[in-house]
Amino acid sequence: MGYDYGKIWVAGASGRVGTMIHNMLDMRDVELFETDIEELDITNANEVNLFGLRNRPNTIINCAGLTDVRACEENMELAYKVNALGARNLSAVARKIDARIIQISTDDIFWDKKENRFHEFDTPNPRTVYGKSKLAGENFVKELAPKHLIIRSSWVYGKEGDNFVNSIIAKTKSGQKIEAAVDDYACPTSAKELSRVILRLIQAEQEGIYHAVCEGYCSRYMLAQEIVRLIGREDAELVPVKMGEVHPSLDGPEYTILDNMMLRMCEIQAPVSWQEALAEYIADCFPENRDINRNERKGRGM
Repeated sequence: MGYDYGKIWVAGASGRVGTMIHNMLDMRDVELFETDIEELDITNANEVNLFGLRNRPNTIINCAGLTDVRACEENMELAYKVNALGARNLSAVARKIDARIIQISTDDIFWDKKENRFHEFDTPNPRTVYGKSKLAGENFVKELAPKHLIIRSSWVYGKEGDNFVNSIIAKTKSGQKIEAAVDDYACPTSAKELSRVILRLIQAEQEGIYHAVCEGYCSRYMLAQEIVRLIGREDAELVPVKMGEVHPSLDGPEYTILDNMMLRMCEIQAPVSWQEALAEYIADCFPENRDINRNERKGRGM
């Protein structure tokens, strides 16, 4: 038996982070409630309230969200409904049952056009609807839930769902041309590394705001280069493009590089480098690539 987590409710449980948390927990140490849109709509306050009052978890982890940047731009109201209203509903019931809510947030609440690292005490400056809606969700959590933990990460990838890493792998294996932005920079982070930090923070009974990203940073193009190298397809047609060519409404360079300052100050183990996490992910999820020399990728963060 390990740490006694009590009762945990994971909303958005079928996503990459929710699934990884499930896989990491020992069911002898926790009573786990898992919901997704099929079981419970977090934008419906009555459903959220009834579920919370009936099951009374001591921890609520909100992994749910509309994360597609383009979809958020095209449907602003839906973005705010899921990312802000959903967080509000979960925070309200957390206050009623004296639970701690853990809100998974994003680097997109920041933006700069030059290289800069954002720590937890920097003032948010989102420029996308996605970033603005996630910041609104953060604000609801802080306003409504006395016991809260906001964890910001970036470019999170995992086996479940659509994400940049899986998209590059699929295009490479099917021989498609791959376009990747050379002026979009952040910290690629595996769902496994993020989930490890979430569980460490729960065990340490931490509250407040934390950044949890893999060490180092890169552009989308550099990330794509590393992916095709790891899967042994360096002959893939990889085309560098500018942000404006991928997302016309987001012209110009984008730097949303998070710094894990709170993890360092509180002496909580941070994620490994993005190269090491990526190598582990590809080796774990794609057995044909298990001959990867992982040591080669250690300590190469920028």
